[in-house]
Amino acid sequence: DLIGGHYYPVKAVFSTVKGLKKNTDVEIAGVSVGKVENIKLIDYEAVVSLRILDDIKLQDDSIASIRTKGLLGEKYVEITPGGSDRLLQPGDTLHETEPPIDLEKLIGNFVFGKVKE
Repeated sequence: DLIGGHYYPVKAVFSTVKGLKKNTDVEIAGVSVGKVENIKLIDYEAVVSLRILDDIKLQDDSIASIRTKGLLGEKYVEITPGGSDRLLQPGDTLHETEPPIDLEKLIGNFVFGKVKE
């Protein structure tokens, strides 16, 4: 369980974090490994502070993606482990990120026939 565990801080920089909230889960392979601690705008980018459980080691080329639980559920951060030998140290930043899929835009494009085959 996350309560009472020890954490280390990691940051992730996104072009947008639309819908992501503080205290949301951070998951690897569907398993909760941390929480979103804070979200700030720095240089017109969204910098997300994560708390990751101490026993979870992340490679410096891991990818942080913002996903949605179910079709219209809440947003969370999914981390895909990388293949690098170098591990992230506390306070390091993940630069490989994927912003959330803009469902409204996607549905709008679909409704108005702008989706390319």
